[in-house]
Amino acid sequence: MKRFVRLLLGCLVPCCLLTSCACGVSEKTPVDYVNPYIGNISHLLVPTYPTVHLPNSMLRVYPERENFTGNTIAGLPLIVTSHRGSSAFNLSPYQGELKEAKSIIDFGYDNEVIKPYYYSVDLDDEGVGVQFAPSHQSGIYRIDFSQKDKPAYLIFNTRNGELTTDGRAVSGFQKVWGRTKVYIYLETDKAPLKIGTHKGELIDTNDRTTGGNNAYYIMEYPQGTGEVTLRYGVSFISAEQAEKNLRREIKDYDLKAVADAGRKLWNETLGKIRVNGGTEDERTVFYTSLYRTYERMICISEDGRYYSAYDGQVHDDEGTPFYVDDWIWDTYRATHPLRLIIDAEKESDMINSFIRMAYQMPRHWMPTFPEVTGDSRRMNSNHGVATVLDAYNKGMRSFDLAKAYEVCKAAITEKTLAPWSSKPAGVLDRFYKEHGYFPALAVGEQETVPEVHSWERRQPIAVTLGTVYDEWCLGNIAKALGNEREADYFLKRSLNYRKVFNEETRFFHPKDSFGNFIQPFDYRFSSGVGGRDAYDENNGWVYRWDVPHNVADLVEMMGGKKSFVEELERMYSTPLGKGRPDFHYQFADHTGNVGQFSMGNEPAMHIPYLYNYAGEPWRTQKRVRNLLTQWFRNDLMGIPGDEDGGGLTSFVVFSMIGFYPVTPGLPMYTIGSPVFKDVTIQMSNGRNFRVVCRDYSPENKFIQSAKLNGKEWNKSWFSHDELMEGGVLELVMGKHPNKEWASADDAVPPSFEME
Repeated sequence: MKRFVRLLLGCLVPCCLLTSCACGVSEKTPVDYVNPYIGNISHLLVPTYPTVHLPNSMLRVYPERENFTGNTIAGLPLIVTSHRGSSAFNLSPYQGELKEAKSIIDFGYDNEVIKPYYYSVDLDDEGVGVQFAPSHQSGIYRIDFSQKDKPAYLIFNTRNGELTTDGRAVSGFQKVWGRTKVYIYLETDKAPLKIGTHKGELIDTNDRTTGGNNAYYIMEYPQGTGEVTLRYGVSFISAEQAEKNLRREIKDYDLKAVADAGRKLWNETLGKIRVNGGTEDERTVFYTSLYRTYERMICISEDGRYYSAYDGQVHDDEGTPFYVDDWIWDTYRATHPLRLIIDAEKESDMINSFIRMAYQMPRHWMPTFPEVTGDSRRMNSNHGVATVLDAYNKGMRSFDLAKAYEVCKAAITEKTLAPWSSKPAGVLDRFYKEHGYFPALAVGEQETVPEVHSWERRQPIAVTLGTVYDEWCLGNIAKALGNEREADYFLKRSLNYRKVFNEETRFFHPKDSFGNFIQPFDYRFSSGVGGRDAYDENNGWVYRWDVPHNVADLVEMMGGKKSFVEELERMYSTPLGKGRPDFHYQFADHTGNVGQFSMGNEPAMHIPYLYNYAGEPWRTQKRVRNLLTQWFRNDLMGIPGDEDGGGLTSFVVFSMIGFYPVTPGLPMYTIGSPVFKDVTIQMSNGRNFRVVCRDYSPENKFIQSAKLNGKEWNKSWFSHDELMEGGVLELVMGKHPNKEWASADDAVPPSFEME
């Protein structure tokens, strides 16, 4: 049986990937470099799962286990409905005594192969071989049964729902959350002898409907059945639509054809960025990171219609596909900006989806964590406004800016700013509006405000810094709409980070409602579990740099460029201050540590690029390359924190190319240090942009000089317009820094300036 799986795998995977092959070696394509196992063992929290799916597609699956070390897998998955969630429905092949069968079987497994477009595994305890390939809203399994002296069974489970059968196919639904249901239609190439419920040693075919928790049907096939191929469609609209989705996408039982189509699509998608040079491991890290950015958002339009959990209705998408499943707090920083460059049409559809969601909800508030089941309002701030401004300022005009502004402003001014809450604004929000900062509790003071989540706490510095950035975004949108009064109001408010800046310590420091800094206070440890009494998931050292819209002002607040650089260096040199068990007991997300810096959490991603703003870009070049080497590797622990569906790996994609969007909303990019000799970006406007390294070698990480389209370039940044015009950024590299390059005052990246 194992030999059979390997033989078929040889038909699906190019010969250059097989360990032994007589057909020669051919050039790898981008998808061949993807290693979904990177990060499958987490450093502390949730691992990165090896997801099998097509780019931004509704159907996603991965093995049902805690992480790569899992000894068993819980059946076979059929659709994961939310990022990092469990599969809805479950499939368990079985041969043995029927009375011993369970609704979901835990299988020992071996010889697992995972590609973005293909999955195979041996369930060796049972003598069963499995292969799978996904389409957008349908999938196909081939099950190889090796015990020819026993009947073959497929056990099909819904964890909480209802199933029906006509004796040949199975359809039904599973409740996901609230009003949301996911539907399925499933059929096999061989007609089953029976489909029914489990009655000890018998299958009762009289039950044409079964439901409840872990309801399941057993499909029985004759003794001697060698293999069964199963295809299915999924839907959020109905079981009938699930069948339509299946018949539209998978017209027969040819698993190889489905896998080949998936492979082709992934190569077209990942091939939008072509890299030359670097090591095999570096190319693997790069393309795996790029693949991760396509796990979300997912398109749930089905034949021009979609189910929205935001009002519980089925809508006509009117020609604009509807996308859900995003954690904007993570993805606004680099995932959405990356998509603007290489997949602008999808980004447009996603922003239009945000606006639709907002108007479908009872209160028209821009979503923050728009999931399949609705907006979960997790984390802090309302950074959907940043995705809107960033897209608009980078030339996108395919959405209604006035409508976007209305729902963004409502989310920031009408909804409470308290983290993880969907309640209307309350006393803390009135205080913020009047005083310009979110107040902290005094030492020992008990929480009495009902809007505050008991576990997540107030997060006053994180809320203040995140909201003033959001207000900067609002002000710029108002300005673009010609609303000078509101533009002036919000842009002035965007400077309120100054109100929580402690000039003596030069940290952002929580204040009580009387305007006093909380004392005593340690910027490493005085903020409770996860830093939530002051910050969020990180401590004061990380949030010290969280003014992305006005880094120039932050440089001055720190005492000037020299002091700014010294404090950045001090962050990387300051030890944890506790043993790792104690430190990470308090800060489980504060991983990927270099001193007090946290490479494993999104609020830190822009920090290595801040040296550019102080005229020392050589330090950015050194730091970024070191961080990539230290924390992003081609191994099972090669991601330093929660990856969040592109939230963290988009940093890797940008940084390995050689630039990064420090400030979403400002149409420019800061230059780092490219990992590859030559990168070609095929942009959405049909033009190409290249980053070329002269005198390239792995150890040459420092820029000696630069040219942009043949023009001498002595700035540590370039504009989005210059990127989208196409052309070449040519960097001459060296082993030692050129400390003069881009060091002048007029060479630093731009920041916000009040007119």
